[in-house]
Amino acid sequence: QVQLVESGGGLVQPGGSLRLSCAASGRTFSSSAMGWFRQAPGKERDFVAAISWSSGNTYYTDSVKGRFTVSGDNAKNTVYLQMNSLKPEDTAVYYCAAAISRGLTIRTIRSGYEYDYWGQGTQVTVSS
Repeated sequence: QVQLVESGGGLVQPGGSLRLSCAASGRTFSSSAMGWFRQAPGKERDFVAAISWSSGNTYYTDSVKGRFTVSGDNAKNTVYLQMNSLKPEDTAVYYCAAAISRGLTIRTIRSGYEYDYWGQGTQVTVSS
């Protein structure tokens, strides 16, 4: 069984920063990409950022470009999300996910349906 465990969430003031971490444990597996999604109250879970291990490319939703940075360690199935200049609209539960498929495209890497393993989520609240 594979488990993804997120950490680093919390309460921060607008303009502040947080760094989320996600580490895999349990059965050994090889992922092709890892990503972050978020779900605000009453809304659907949306793509935030992802990293492709094969290309090293990173992908972001438009609203976080220039503020968030995704990075990680392929060998350890670990992914990070550095979040700067946080805004109240960034408030959500943040989930990390890992994908096994080797055929992810620029479009499909943004789809939650392509990810095989999910963490339990960590709350990020941006408020003064």
